[in-house]
Parts: sequence; structure tokens; C-alpha cells
Amino acid sequence: MMLSSMLVLLVINPAAVLSEMISASTDALKLCIELCAVYCVWLGIMQLVELSGLGEKLAEVLRPAIRKIFRVDNPDTQKIIALNLSANMLGIGNAATPMGIRAMQALDDGSGKANFAMIMLIVVNATSIQLLPTTIIGLRASAGSSNPADIILPTIIATFCTTALGILLVFLVDKFKRRRR
Repeated sequence: MMLSSMLVLLVINPAAVLSEMISASTDALKLCIELCAVYCVWLGIMQLVELSGLGEKLAEVLRPAIRKIFRVDNPDTQKIIALNLSANMLGIGNAATPMGIRAMQALDDGSGKANFAMIMLIVVNATSIQLLPTTIIGLRASAGSSNPADIILPTIIATFCTTALGILLVFLVDKFKRRRR
């Protein structure tokens, strides 16, 4: 896409190619720095949540749902999954990645195959409910949107539907696989 855009610009206005390349790289660097700042703040907040014991309390609140959805009984694994889910709900998927990796390692049974809980974690992370889509709000704000938070309600509705459908499909596929055995 970038190559085709440059070719079109070369044909239409060859003198503008270099200035547009410099402008685009400047904008990309500015966006990276702005997003890095947002991620640093949220990673710090997640670290404080974990160190303050709020992670334990969050895990306790989410424990019944985690136990039912993921079929996991280990309290440490439930805590890691709860932190991962809460980071995703706050719209900071990149901050949730380290916790998702730790949760996946905790869920690994050593068989070399993805088990039910691992598959569910992937699906829930891919479809995660976004209560506060901070990354998208940050992108909209940096792009000059007059009201970057306008997307909160549609995002909550859409992500709730996709997460519910994803969980339902994982349970249906698991039930189908068990029936075939």
C-alpha cells in the first residue's frame, strides 16, 4: 500500500514525495511516543494494582466467572487471568500481554497441545470486553477528534457481543469434541 501510494504520488506530484515521506515519518514517530506514554502510565497502574493487593481482590471478585469459564481451580492462575482480563477491559491490550503470557504458562499442562483453558484465554483476549477503550481514545485524541470518547458505548456493546459469542463457540466446540470421543 505504501509503495503504491508513493508511485501514485510520483506520477501526480513528484516534488512532494520527499516532503510527504518526512512528514509521515514524523507523524508516525509522534504517534509512537504518545502511545508509549499511555502504555507506560497504564503499565505502572497495573503494577500498583498488583503490588497493592487489588489484584487479589479483583481475582476474588472474578473468581466464580473465571472458574466457570476457564475451568481453572488454581488461585494463582485465577489471579493472573483476572489481571489480564482487567487490563483488556481497560483497553490496554499491550499492557495485558505480559499477564496473558504468564497465564498461558500457568495453564500449560505440558502436553504440547492447547487445552480448553488456553483456547478460552486466547478467545477471550482476542474478543475482550472493552469498558474503557483507552488506546482507541488516545489514537482519536492524537488525530484531533473533537470528542474522542464518543466510541465508549458502541465499543462496550460490540465487544460484549463478540466476547459472549466467542465463549459460547468455545463451549460448543468443546462439547462437540467430547461427544465425538
